[in-house]
Amino acid sequence: MRVLNYLELEGQLERSGIGTAAAQQRAALATTDVTVVTSPWTGGSPVGALDGLLRGRGAVRDYDVAHCNVIGPGSVAVARHAKRTGRPLVLHAHVTAEDFAESFRGSTHLAGPLRRYLRWFYSQADLVLCPSAYTKRTLESYPVDAPIRPITNGVDTESLAGFADLREEYRERFDLDGLVVFSVGNVFERKGLTTFCRLAEDTDYEFAWFGPYDTGPQASETVRRWTTNPPANVTFTGWVDDKRGAFAAGDVYCFPTKAENQGIAVLEAMACGKPVVLRDIPVFEEFYTHGHDCLKCSTHEEFRDALDSLAADPDLRRRLGENARETASEHSLSRVGEKLVDAYAEVTSD
Repeated sequence: MRVLNYLELEGQLERSGIGTAAAQQRAALATTDVTVVTSPWTGGSPVGALDGLLRGRGAVRDYDVAHCNVIGPGSVAVARHAKRTGRPLVLHAHVTAEDFAESFRGSTHLAGPLRRYLRWFYSQADLVLCPSAYTKRTLESYPVDAPIRPITNGVDTESLAGFADLREEYRERFDLDGLVVFSVGNVFERKGLTTFCRLAEDTDYEFAWFGPYDTGPQASETVRRWTTNPPANVTFTGWVDDKRGAFAAGDVYCFPTKAENQGIAVLEAMACGKPVVLRDIPVFEEFYTHGHDCLKCSTHEEFRDALDSLAADPDLRRRLGENARETASEHSLSRVGEKLVDAYAEVTSD
């Protein structure tokens, strides 16, 4: 089977969760018998497609199943080609209106129109894949008129191998000392930025957020305010070349996000055996258990008490970290590959 696994704007999305998810799909499929092509265009680009068209080879590569990861015009074009030529179409719902809000400047106001667009876009699919049962329920509420199947994004443990060896280097690079409360990923208010910084103001621990943040006109006022004038014990590192250094330098992963479809960085922190503190939101109910592989919190006081408990109890940190590592193992890429192959088999057998 030849699958087109398409990530529109791949260069720009490389540092995003969507980019990571698509890369993990491809790594997962490499463990199977599926052949993957990553560009729909003959020659690998629209220019190559034009040349192929002029030479009579056609503009679009041959494929058996189209699997698109983004919602833009390139993906719409692939979807139309698949429907026009009778090929199965799989759309991966990494984006919802709920997790788009509180990301960029103006994103909350665009969430309503985006929901209507997503309902139309995802309804074209023969099968919609999404990272969680929570996302499935969200899409059904729009409502999306297509079958929807949850498949974990998984975690690429090989990409984290040797992370512990980078601890001293990254702590020295960012002047971190003692117990470090940390987060990894793009800096958005939706991911709990204000809660993260308020916790820092209310405690004496070092806080570090490893990940890029916008400073231009697209940046939200909240992101600009906190990153320009952070609390004295908060470090915003910006983009780091090796994510392993972030997971090595930090001690307690704190993720007070308001909305997620799954949260790949949580699984990465767990795969590294880090104790994890999460906001108690519906998506995490299906994956994690409070007191077993994480601590879940709803209020500022609960977050602060969780951090204090972990700081004072090394055995609690160790136990949560060990259980978290076991939880992450349930999201291996080999399992993701098997589930993707099952999904492709379903749409090609209809």
